[in-house]
Amino acid sequence: MVVSVAVTATDTHRAIDAVWRIESARLTAGLARMVRDIGLAEDLAQDALVAALEQWPQSGVPNNPGAWLMAVAKRRAIDAMRRQATLERKQVEVGRDLEARLGTDEQDLDAAIDDDIGDDLLRLIFTACHPVLSVEARVALTLRMLGGLTTDEIARAFLVPEPTVAQRIVRAKRSLADKKVPFEVPSGADRGDRLASVLEVVYLVFNEGYSATAGDDWVRPSLCEEALRLGRILAGLAPAEPEVHGLVSLMEIQASRLRARIGPSGEPVLLLDQDRTRWDRLLIRRGLAALERAEQLGGALGRYALQAAIAACHARALTPQETDWARIAALYAALGQLSPSPIVELNRAVAVSMAFGPAAGLELVDTLVAEPALKGYHLLPSVRGDLLAKLGRFDEARADFERAASLTRNNRERVLLAERAAACTRGHAP
Repeated sequence: MVVSVAVTATDTHRAIDAVWRIESARLTAGLARMVRDIGLAEDLAQDALVAALEQWPQSGVPNNPGAWLMAVAKRRAIDAMRRQATLERKQVEVGRDLEARLGTDEQDLDAAIDDDIGDDLLRLIFTACHPVLSVEARVALTLRMLGGLTTDEIARAFLVPEPTVAQRIVRAKRSLADKKVPFEVPSGADRGDRLASVLEVVYLVFNEGYSATAGDDWVRPSLCEEALRLGRILAGLAPAEPEVHGLVSLMEIQASRLRARIGPSGEPVLLLDQDRTRWDRLLIRRGLAALERAEQLGGALGRYALQAAIAACHARALTPQETDWARIAALYAALGQLSPSPIVELNRAVAVSMAFGPAAGLELVDTLVAEPALKGYHLLPSVRGDLLAKLGRFDEARADFERAASLTRNNRERVLLAERAAACTRGHAP
C-alpha cells in the first residue's frame, strides 16, 4: 500500500496538500452520504487529514491516498458512534452500517473511495442548497464543501466581509443538522425550487477556477472541470430546464479559452491578446449546441443563457476585430434588466467602449465609482485605467492601475496591473 521513496518532510506535506485539494470534496461527499450530517462529515474528513499529516511523513504517501483517507475517516466515524451511547437509534444504525461497509480486506480499502462519486457530489450540492438555509448560506456552504474554497475566496466572490461568510458556513451546517435535512437529490417541484441556487453555486465554482481570486495561479483548471462535470450532470437531470443548458453553454465556451489565458510562464493573457488558434474548438461546438438547446426550449433567455450568448459572440469571432461588440453591449443591457448588478454594468461599459469608443465607456464607468459593492473590486479601477489610457490620460490611468494592483489578491494579476501602470508612466497605452 505504501510507496517507499526517499523524500523530505516538506515534499510529503506538499503531496498531502495536493491530495487534499483533489480529494477533499469527494471525501466529504462520500462521508456525508454515510453519516447524514455535512458538518460531521467535514470534521471526519479533517480528522483524516490530520492523521495523514502525522503518519505519511514517516510511512510515505499511499498508492491510493483517497482510499486511505476514506478508510481512516470511516473508522473515526465508527469510533465516534460507539462512544455516543445516547445517540438516537438511527445514528446507531448508521454506525453499524459503516462498520459493515468498511470490512477488513485490504482491497476494500482501495475500493472505499470508489463509490458513485458523481451521485455523492450531487447529493452534497443539493443538500447544501436546501431551502432551510438562506440563499447566501447555501452558496457559501457549497463553495466551501464542494469547491474547497477558503472563506476569504468566497468572501471576495460575494464582495462581503470574510467573517460574514465564516458565520454563514457555521450556521448553515448547524441548521442542516438541527433540521435533520436528508442527504439526497430532491425530485419533483422541490428540485425545481432548489435548482436556481445550485446553478449559482456551480457557476461560482467555475469562476473561481477561470479567474482565481488569490494565490500564484491565474487559473485553476481543476475547479472549471469540476463545475463543468456537475453542470453536465445537471443537464441530464433536468433536460427541460433552459437555464441548465444556458449555464453549461456558458461554461463550455469560457473553458475553451483556458489554454490561451496564460502565457509560457503562467502570466495572464487578456482576451484581445489571446491566440485564438489555441481556443478549444470542441468545447466551443459543445457550448454553441447547448445554447441552441436552451433557445429551442422557448421563452425569454435567462441570466446564464444571456451570458452564454455573449460568450458565443466572442467564440464566433476568429479575430478580435470581427467581434460584434454592439450585440454584446445589447445583451449586457438585457442581462442588466433581468438581473441588475454593478458588475454587469461594468461589463456593459467595456462592451460600449469597444463598440462606440472609450469616452462612451468611461462615462458609464464613472457612474459606478461610488457604488459601495464595488469599493474593493479591483476590476473597476482596472477597467477605468484602461479607458483613461486609451484617451491619453496617462497620469490618471497609472493611478487607477496602481489601485487595482493593490486590491487584487492574485499575484499574477498584480504583476500584470503593475506593468500596465509602468507603461502609463512611460507615456503610452499598456
